[in-house]
Amino acid sequence: MTGYEVIEPRLRCVLPFEAAPAEVRLLRKAVVMQLSRWGAPVAVDEAELLVTELATNVLKHVGEGTSATLILEWRGERLRLEVHDKSQAMPSLNSADCDEECGRGLHLLAALAADWGTVLTAVGKAVWCEIPLGAGHSCRRVERAVGALESYRTGGGGTALRGKGRWIGLEESAIELIADLLHWSAACGHDPDDFLDCAQMHYEAELDAA
Repeated sequence: MTGYEVIEPRLRCVLPFEAAPAEVRLLRKAVVMQLSRWGAPVAVDEAELLVTELATNVLKHVGEGTSATLILEWRGERLRLEVHDKSQAMPSLNSADCDEECGRGLHLLAALAADWGTVLTAVGKAVWCEIPLGAGHSCRRVERAVGALESYRTGGGGTALRGKGRWIGLEESAIELIADLLHWSAACGHDPDDFLDCAQMHYEAELDAA
């Protein structure tokens, strides 16, 4: 007789939903309640954001009213989120027809999650991501940085970019923003190198504490 043993603790919750704005709001609330019930040590804000992006992707690119399913699974040190739908059209960061909102959602997924991907299923596809438990502060910093860079680019008169070009534009904006901050620190009579060293120290301290 053969068998197997599950060593790591694992909790699983299946939440069917309909792709509609009101359902997405209810889905977020259901996720918050489930994580609270589990006592999962993960930042709820990040879970809500990622669930919203996954569900909204179904709404926008599969169709309103589409039946879909969210699966939450607590696996050891990670929380896994999966959204299953009935379309086999696979989303891609580099897709030529991926509009700005689609690009924002997928790039946030890639930036906030420890890992993510897509897989074909027997009836459609699943888009999944995993959040490292206890890493909420880092996730909030990444989200805040994306928002700041989007505002910075718009304020600078930059044109709206799409797909991969949009993400490259944000990287260029990050370099420009850092350069502007160094100019500001020098204008205030500070040493720009000291600012960079201080920021690096804060970054490394937060990594150590995570």
